[in-house]
Amino acid sequence: MSEPIILRYQVDGDDFVSCGHASEDVKRTLKNIGFPASVIRNVSIAMYEGEINMVIHANGGVAEVVIYEDRIVITLTDTGKGIADIEQAMQEGFSTATDAIRELGFGAGMGLPNMKKYSDNMKIESEVGKGTVVTLEFLLND
Repeated sequence: MSEPIILRYQVDGDDFVSCGHASEDVKRTLKNIGFPASVIRNVSIAMYEGEINMVIHANGGVAEVVIYEDRIVITLTDTGKGIADIEQAMQEGFSTATDAIRELGFGAGMGLPNMKKYSDNMKIESEVGKGTVVTLEFLLND
């Protein structure tokens, strides 16, 4: 693969039925290219967590996936309410999800921690009232 493959997905807010379609498509694409199963697993988990966060907290957003020969970079961008305290949001179990979201089985406060756990590099930029950009990088180890 000489040129990177770029995939873009619109993630609709409050659409729990369609949530996960982007991560499934990326998983299928990575399998077809021949990425190792461990990389595909990590990308799939982190991407799904990002999708569900955009659905729950940000009224949707855009997921862009750039697939290089040696790495995968995912950028999740939303124009939601932003994250007031990123350090607090990174704590396992911390969640601002409503009771209604929790009753659906979401909002356990593991989204951002899992995204960090399953990626090689993670960067969060957020401004309250403007939105959030999460960049995840997955390295293909030789």
